[in-house]
Amino acid sequence: MQLFISSILSSTLLACTIAAPKATDNALPATSESYNVAQHLETAYFASGCFWCVEAVFEQVNGVEEVLSGYAGGDTVNPTYNQVVTGRTGHAETTKVIYDPKKIDFKTLVTVFFGSHDPTTLNRQGPDKGTHYRSIAFYQNDAEKLIIKEHIEKLTNAKRYMNPIVTEVKAYEVFYQAEDYHQNYEQNNPNNPYIKAVSKPRVSSFLQAYPELLKKGLE
Repeated sequence: MQLFISSILSSTLLACTIAAPKATDNALPATSESYNVAQHLETAYFASGCFWCVEAVFEQVNGVEEVLSGYAGGDTVNPTYNQVVTGRTGHAETTKVIYDPKKIDFKTLVTVFFGSHDPTTLNRQGPDKGTHYRSIAFYQNDAEKLIIKEHIEKLTNAKRYMNPIVTEVKAYEVFYQAEDYHQNYEQNNPNNPYIKAVSKPRVSSFLQAYPELLKKGLE
C-alpha cells in the first residue's frame, strides 16, 4: 500500500511539473521603447499589485519624473505579459520609479509604497490574485535595504495592520519594461471598467492620505 501511495504521489508531482514548466526565455524584449534616465535622476523599483494602479499612484508624487510599468523579481528573460500572468516566470508586476533626489528621497518613496497598498495580503492585492501581484520592495544597496526594513519595523511596532506584513525585501537584479500599451494605462484608458472600479479608488485614497507629497495642482 505504501509503495502504491508513493507511486501515485510521484505521478501527481510529475504531472504538475509537466503541466506548469518554467516560462520560456525570449530573445527580444516585450518592447523596443526605452527611457534614458538623466544623470541627475535616480531609480527605485516597487511591486504592489497591478502596475496600472501603482504607476498611477507614483505619477502623482512630487519629485517623480517618470514611472514605467514592467516585470522584475523572477527568472524568465524578456518576459511578456501573457507569460507573467501565468505565474510561471517568477516575476511580479513592477514599477520603475525615476525620481529627482533633490526633490524626494528613497525613504519618502518607501512611505508612498507602503501607504498605497496592503502589504499584508500574500500574493494578492484587492481583487487581483497570483504571485505576480505580490508585494516587493527592491533595494539597490545596503542603505536602501535598511530604510525598507526600518519602515516595516516601524509599521509593525505601531500595529498599523491587523495581520503581519508579507512584503518581500529583495535585491534588485533586472527590470524588464512591459509592452507599450501598459504604459500610462490609467491615463490612456480612463473608462476601462477595471480602472474605474479598482485603480481610480486606490489612487484617490492615496491622494487623500498624503496631500503633502503631491505635485502642485493635485493637493
